[in-house]
Amino acid sequence: MNWNSIRTKLIVFLILPIILSLGAGMFISYSLTTQSVKERAVEQNKNLLYQGYRNIAGLLQELNRISLTAYSDSELYRVLNAGHDDVAANSTIYASLNSIYKSTPDIFQVYLFGVKDRKATLMTQTTPKRWQGAAPYADAVPPEGRSVFLQSTHESHFYGLTSPIPEIKHEQVFTLHRRIERIPSNEPLGFLSIDVKLSSLQDIAEQLYDSRQERLYVTDTVGNIIYSGQEEMIGQAMNEDWYDEHLEAFSQNEQGSFEINHSMFVYQRINQENADWLIIKEIPEKHLLQEANRSVMINLIMFGLALLVIITATVLISIRVTAPIKRLADYMNEVKTGNLNVAVLPAGKDEIGMLTKRFRTMMETINDLILREYKLELSSKTSQLKALQAQINPHFLNNTLQIIGTLALELKVPQIYTLISALAKMMHYSMHNSDSTVTLKDELEHVKAYMELQKERFENRFSYASEVPDHLLHVKVPKLILQPIMENYFKHGLSVTETDGRIRLQASQDESYVFIVIENNGASIPPGQLKELSLELQRQAEAEFDAEAEAGESVRKELIPATIGLHNVLARLRLVYGEAASLELENLEPAGVRIILKLPV
Repeated sequence: MNWNSIRTKLIVFLILPIILSLGAGMFISYSLTTQSVKERAVEQNKNLLYQGYRNIAGLLQELNRISLTAYSDSELYRVLNAGHDDVAANSTIYASLNSIYKSTPDIFQVYLFGVKDRKATLMTQTTPKRWQGAAPYADAVPPEGRSVFLQSTHESHFYGLTSPIPEIKHEQVFTLHRRIERIPSNEPLGFLSIDVKLSSLQDIAEQLYDSRQERLYVTDTVGNIIYSGQEEMIGQAMNEDWYDEHLEAFSQNEQGSFEINHSMFVYQRINQENADWLIIKEIPEKHLLQEANRSVMINLIMFGLALLVIITATVLISIRVTAPIKRLADYMNEVKTGNLNVAVLPAGKDEIGMLTKRFRTMMETINDLILREYKLELSSKTSQLKALQAQINPHFLNNTLQIIGTLALELKVPQIYTLISALAKMMHYSMHNSDSTVTLKDELEHVKAYMELQKERFENRFSYASEVPDHLLHVKVPKLILQPIMENYFKHGLSVTETDGRIRLQASQDESYVFIVIENNGASIPPGQLKELSLELQRQAEAEFDAEAEAGESVRKELIPATIGLHNVLARLRLVYGEAASLELENLEPAGVRIILKLPV
């Protein structure tokens, strides 16, 4: 791939902004979408955990109400207060514990220890067991200063029963322990423990999370796990770094969220009279952003398809745009090798098509200018050779004239020296200035020298005047265009009998043209002949120089002497300036001729 080509740059600069803009748009869209998803997920899960908090709080409140049966059951309270140890007392205790056991299906077993009779009773699956002489089970005694204590999840046991019931299977429970006191004092009458199946908490927790993707923890104040979707963690201490880092937030806020380790955590405190638990939900970012990532994948597929279409369209467009440029470069290479007649085909109507059209026009103009320059050079050489009659060695003649001029000064004949100097200037102008165009100043100097010779020839029977502004002296004109006009005056206009002949040259300029006007008071041209002459001059000049251009070098070698006339001037003007140049003839009153040369600026 050529990085310097317009086609490559066009493809790159068309595709690169599209990729950058689409990529930036997708990145911004994904960022905003993920942020919105996270915020929405946090809000939804906060509401969900709050609902879970209400359900768990209801469960704990119901459990606390059931434990207060020890006070509301007057018979049970009386037995505990009196410490009776008889059949009636045992029946009362069995009936009361059985009522507590059956109050809700979530209760696994109920334990009661009477302080006065020092008897322990265990009600499990409607089977009562009672034993005497034992101390209250250690876990059943609430901490000092507390009458109610909620024990975290643990495996069920028989509270020190000396003869366990083998058919009873153990399972995970959490326990409410209550000290039954003699009201209004704090003297203990007994200790009541109610084991609640963990399944009661599990039923509520499973509604709060997706066990396949998410995790849920219920912990107590010291970080023991009461419930978790991972059974092996239940009853264990929470040892996660994120938990330790946010302990302070857990204790200060009822509800909140944080993000760490590519997971979103939402928590809710359960602050009850007999429990201070914490619900924590962990949502992996991968699961949280599952829908957003699916949308990104769809967008990436659409982006790939769109990019493929864009690249294909860009390449086709760039080829279509640059193909005419390449073709134009091929045309230029052909011109560089010298083929100026290369066929330039049209390339449409757009800017490149206009450029190709201008190039074709330029080549036509160059070919036309080359042809004109060739004709002009051939015409100038023809005029010079005809003026010198093509027979005299110019250098020899020029040297001879200088010798004669020196001899005239030695013999003190200055008039002869002046004439020879004028002739030498004319020869030098013709021989040494090889340019096809000269300044108007140089052309006027040549005319002045020519006039010096004619004054001597015609014994000063005419006067010559030139009026040209200084700013026009540097205007470029074809070489030897004024002398033929002056020469016509002496051939056809000046009478040999007149002594007051006049010829005057003026130059002026407007916005578009330079005008050179030559007037004389010689013989006028008959009107019919004047019109015919004007048409003939133009027709003869064009025909003559077209023929010379086709003849080429053969014309240079075999020139036929001919009179240098107005047709020569007009033809060379048109070779240089085109059809805009003109030569006009008109008669003056009462006598004379005016010739007007009109040259485009």
